[in-house]
Amino acid sequence: MGNTFGAGDDQLYLSNGGTDVFVEVLLLAVSGLARCPWEYRFGGLIALQDQGLMGRGAVGFDLAEIDWGPTAPQRDAAKGFVLRAIELAGRRYRWELLGYEPPHALAHLRRFRDVVAGFEPPEAAPDRDGLPDLSELGCCVRHRVLSHVAYLDGCPFCRGGMRPGSE
Repeated sequence: MGNTFGAGDDQLYLSNGGTDVFVEVLLLAVSGLARCPWEYRFGGLIALQDQGLMGRGAVGFDLAEIDWGPTAPQRDAAKGFVLRAIELAGRRYRWELLGYEPPHALAHLRRFRDVVAGFEPPEAAPDRDGLPDLSELGCCVRHRVLSHVAYLDGCPFCRGGMRPGSE
């Protein structure tokens, strides 16, 4: 059982363990870069991919299910943000918080970057936006990452997501 992140047929499929690592490294980068509402909402989407909250094998998303914005400049800015976040994660941004060296994370990030780079956000918004509402987002101050406020233990690092010996 695993999870899929992609755009139509162009997908990154990850095992449950690979998903845990992918979400952790991407969440650190997205949380560090987010500055505007769309970026925070995308961070909330990444936070919701935490299988400790949603269930193993029950996460993943299709980029076409996200409202990237009504204008071409907004869609370009949103896509640019996602690509910058992937690039920052690929530079091992704040990986010291993980407490372990994720052996396949760079390959997964490269593959996801290829998926995002090849994706053309649609002009029309999807029927239902896959991004969470800003009122649903929280932040773990201790670890400086976005979390999902509906869950008291929404930080993957606070509720045991950190590996032994990492604190």
